[in-house]
Amino acid sequence: MIGLDMTAIYAFLQVIMIDLVLAGDNAIVIGMAAAGLDKHLRAKAILIGILVATVLRIGFALIATQLLEFTGLLLAGGILLLWVCWKMWQELRVTDHELTEGEEALENADLDADGKVAGGITGKTLRQAVVQIIIADVSMSLDNVLAVAGAAHDHAGALVFGLALSVLLMGAASSFIASLLHRHRWIAWVGLLVILYVALNMVFDGVDDVTAGAMPYVPLFKG
Repeated sequence: MIGLDMTAIYAFLQVIMIDLVLAGDNAIVIGMAAAGLDKHLRAKAILIGILVATVLRIGFALIATQLLEFTGLLLAGGILLLWVCWKMWQELRVTDHELTEGEEALENADLDADGKVAGGITGKTLRQAVVQIIIADVSMSLDNVLAVAGAAHDHAGALVFGLALSVLLMGAASSFIASLLHRHRWIAWVGLLVILYVALNMVFDGVDDVTAGAMPYVPLFKG
């Protein structure tokens, strides 16, 4: 099958789902942070947010994959990813109204026909919005890189593909992905389960590394 074994194909599929969900999640957070701005500042804040997220993903990709090679850091990355799962679970419980406000900011359109574009969120300055966006970008970009690196695990092709897809989705299709996840929330739930599996797998492998291979055989985790 064009030189790919089933584990590589499985890694590619996991990476695609992770990128889809986390890129959309990041875009919605950027939109919600920019939603309290005046119309003429909103597009500027969103552009800054997407550019920062794209640059951070590239930067973290250059160092995170190397760091995971050190004993103990794979375990730490898995624990961090479990925290990401907790945050995602909380974000999936955000109301439809809040999601719509974020989408309206991203698309600069009155999606709920209430006569206002992202008008339900408290006003803020451009500086406040950009700081909020950058803080979220740092966290979510690291989350994305760790999740992709964990899912790709020993498949360099899947890793490179995943990081390239992540940058592409954030740079070119963020508003579309955010809208897709809003309309079909089940995609985000499936993505959460995939990331949870990757996190547990990283924790298992990390403990195995720290204990010099003392972990027992567990189907889907160690074979």
